[in-house]
Amino acid sequence: MKSVSNIEIRLDSVKEGLRLLIDASRPNSLFDAEETASENNEARYQLVEGCYYYYQISDSGIILGDIGENIIQPHKRTVNLGIIAPNIFVGTLSIPLLDRYTSEELCKIDLEVQSVKSGYRNDYRDMLELITEKCTDLLLQANSPVSQHFEIDYTKDSQTLYQKFAFIRSVISTDEFAEAIHRVVTAPVTKWTESTEEKDIRNVKRFSNANIKEILKGCKRTQLPDTHYLRSYGIDTLPERITTTRKKDSVDTPENRFIKHVLENFLQFCTGINDKAKEFGHKKMETESDLMIREIESQLHHTFFKDISRPTTLKLNSPVLQRKEGYREVLRVWLMFDLAAKLIWKGGDDIYSGGKKDVATLYEYWLFFKLLDLFQSLFEIEPKDISDLIKETPDGLSLQIKQGEFTALQGIYDSGSRRLNIRFNYNRSFSGKKKYPDSGSWTSTLRPDYTLSFWPFGITEDEAEKQELIVHVHFDAKYKIANLSDFLEQNTITDLDEEKVENRKGIYKNADLLKMHAYKDAIRRTGGAYVLYPGDKSINQKGFHEIIPGLGAFPVKPSKTDNGIGELKAFILDVIEHFTNRASQREKIAYRVFDVYKSPPEAENMVKEALPEPYNNNRDLIPDETYVLIGYYNSKEQHDWIEKTRLYNFRMGTGNGSIILDKETVSSKYLLLHTRGDNSSGDLWKIVSKGPRVYSKDDLMKKGYPSSPSQDNYLVVEIERVFDKEFENTNWDFRKLSNYSTGNSSAFPFTTSLTELMKNKVK
Repeated sequence: MKSVSNIEIRLDSVKEGLRLLIDASRPNSLFDAEETASENNEARYQLVEGCYYYYQISDSGIILGDIGENIIQPHKRTVNLGIIAPNIFVGTLSIPLLDRYTSEELCKIDLEVQSVKSGYRNDYRDMLELITEKCTDLLLQANSPVSQHFEIDYTKDSQTLYQKFAFIRSVISTDEFAEAIHRVVTAPVTKWTESTEEKDIRNVKRFSNANIKEILKGCKRTQLPDTHYLRSYGIDTLPERITTTRKKDSVDTPENRFIKHVLENFLQFCTGINDKAKEFGHKKMETESDLMIREIESQLHHTFFKDISRPTTLKLNSPVLQRKEGYREVLRVWLMFDLAAKLIWKGGDDIYSGGKKDVATLYEYWLFFKLLDLFQSLFEIEPKDISDLIKETPDGLSLQIKQGEFTALQGIYDSGSRRLNIRFNYNRSFSGKKKYPDSGSWTSTLRPDYTLSFWPFGITEDEAEKQELIVHVHFDAKYKIANLSDFLEQNTITDLDEEKVENRKGIYKNADLLKMHAYKDAIRRTGGAYVLYPGDKSINQKGFHEIIPGLGAFPVKPSKTDNGIGELKAFILDVIEHFTNRASQREKIAYRVFDVYKSPPEAENMVKEALPEPYNNNRDLIPDETYVLIGYYNSKEQHDWIEKTRLYNFRMGTGNGSIILDKETVSSKYLLLHTRGDNSSGDLWKIVSKGPRVYSKDDLMKKGYPSSPSQDNYLVVEIERVFDKEFENTNWDFRKLSNYSTGNSSAFPFTTSLTELMKNKVK
């Protein structure tokens, strides 16, 4: 395949001298694959996804027809000129050539669109093979009718037949299958067989009992000479030839007959598909089946198969078929082939239509099975609803993975110290514009490709949502990302403008990251959102200090030897370990969110008065959660003592005026003092001790307490003057506070919030 800057497609069969000229908009984006196109069943001239190309038809009366998705963009005035923009589509573009005036289709022009992934051809085959293999396992689990007789319904439309053929081709055109056949023909199972033949009696070296009888009774006999020693035994004649048996190594075993039977059935199927492709006019299916026919015929022409007869029975339980190298692989392919012939995949409509190889969509489906395997192994939970994935329908066995919610895994995970509900969903929709605390998105409806949800055992999912106890981790499949550093690069304003254009061409960078942010920020109780892409580098950005919340990307490649899922597995193990930590910061944040938002704010619960800004030492100054102790002093002498010692004492015990050590009292940050006759007070102090301490009567006397204490012990807090300018020259009417008592009880200490205190500021 050679890179070219432009191509000229000759269309003399339509009209003498007619030409289609195509110019590439960027280097190394247009190729002539004359030598390799037929081998890969692709069109000769090849474009690259995400690029665009200028075209011109030499006759102004002939134009290119529309094939949807804004791929063909003719010039507004000169319609035989325009742009071909493949966008994100991969595979064969069959573009109709039309008469401009009658709209009659003159012919079709095939152009191949390459993926930006260098190994996309192998990716496509490997992903289809895995899906087919997983469906085999699912059918066995679901006890579905896998033993039905193999039969293809050729009355189906060409698209359905092509889907079946693509499944089967992904199974039998693999290197592994070709290697399995090679192993069989080079190291086959053999058996000893006996063959009989008539031999000259003079050449027989050993005689059996049957030979002795022939010597006495055999026909076509010859007279012995008179001197022959056998005459002394009464034998005058001997037969000229007798029947002998000999053993030989034979490959005509039941197992080898099965191998030949498999190849002959594959050949019969491909021949039938080829005939039907010609009838439907499905050129792509015809070409691909031709290639398969030649490949299978070349295998059957091996001399190994000449001495093998047709099977009378198929012993699928043979130890050789189930265990010996080569044979077991062929048996596995045979079982998958039988399934693929029956399988109908509604989700495949997005992949096979128009001859395109939509590897991006296929990658999404392939990842579903890889993630299902991973989560099933980590959580040791059998998928309970997996039987719903394949259902028998009138037209075959229908694989139900299509865009729409599907719960693939659900159960209880026991870590030893904590039990968690686990749920793995495919294409779960989170409804938009839901009011708190309902689940879903608070903006528009969003639907991640895959969602893994955790919540504590013992409560329903709805209750876990309302109590902020559930965590969702989302994953999105992004086959198109070519370079992770591009995906996470910093963008300038110019970059973002260019990106809008590139996104329309199927080149995704920052938009994918923003989508992860959309999942993280819009879907309630989301702990993380991550891209899965077929690359090499993983990125796990932590929102704070712990594994979640976070954003990132993990490489998962369609490879049988190194799919890279290990890093994703390690991440999930870290998430599990995180959920076993009951003292995590995420748990604290979840509770705070629940506690703050569980009730709507009250309209009257507003503070618009000046307060110290919440930074440095005042960082925890939240008016609703900042408490103020209201204390009483008896005399000026006691107030002087408070000023001097920076101490304030409360009564202990159960008597009148004793302080109650509730949460608000212990955590109070301020002390407001008042005395007899006060209607308001501005005597505000800051409590600086970590909590009240117990002082005895003697301790207070040693501190110079102005009168003799009436109790044996007191609770004492350390205080200092408040110098915040927002509190200067300010008085508060403490009598209007909800906990204030009148009469003799007016001297009893009580607490209030800073919010309530500021509402009673004296104007």
